[in-house]
Amino acid sequence: QVQLVESGGGLVQAGGSLRLSCAASGRTFSTNRMGWFRQAPGKEREFVAAITSNGGSTYYSGSVRGRFTISRDNAKKTVYLQMNSLKSEDTAVYSCAAANLYRSSWPPTTGSEYDYWGQGTQVTVST
Repeated sequence: QVQLVESGGGLVQAGGSLRLSCAASGRTFSTNRMGWFRQAPGKEREFVAAITSNGGSTYYSGSVRGRFTISRDNAKKTVYLQMNSLKSEDTAVYSCAAANLYRSSWPPTTGSEYDYWGQGTQVTVST
């Protein structure tokens, strides 16, 4: 079992930056692929970024590529999402997710490819 807790959300002006953190519990974190998703009011959940278990590969949605960076620290059992040049359309609840070791597809861009989810943290970008 993996439990995930996000933090770091808040209110920021357009053009600003935020760093989200996702702290994991459980012994398998270093073998889990991790991802970030977001869901805006009235919209479907959207893939944001993913990272392999050792951090060697990352993948981003087109809407955030070049502005967001996903990273992880396996010693701290934490995955991060650095968000720069934020836009109003980035406003959403951001959730992290973990995929079990047996999952082999890459990049894992759909919710069904993950096994554990956090509760989410709100990010609001004001104009």
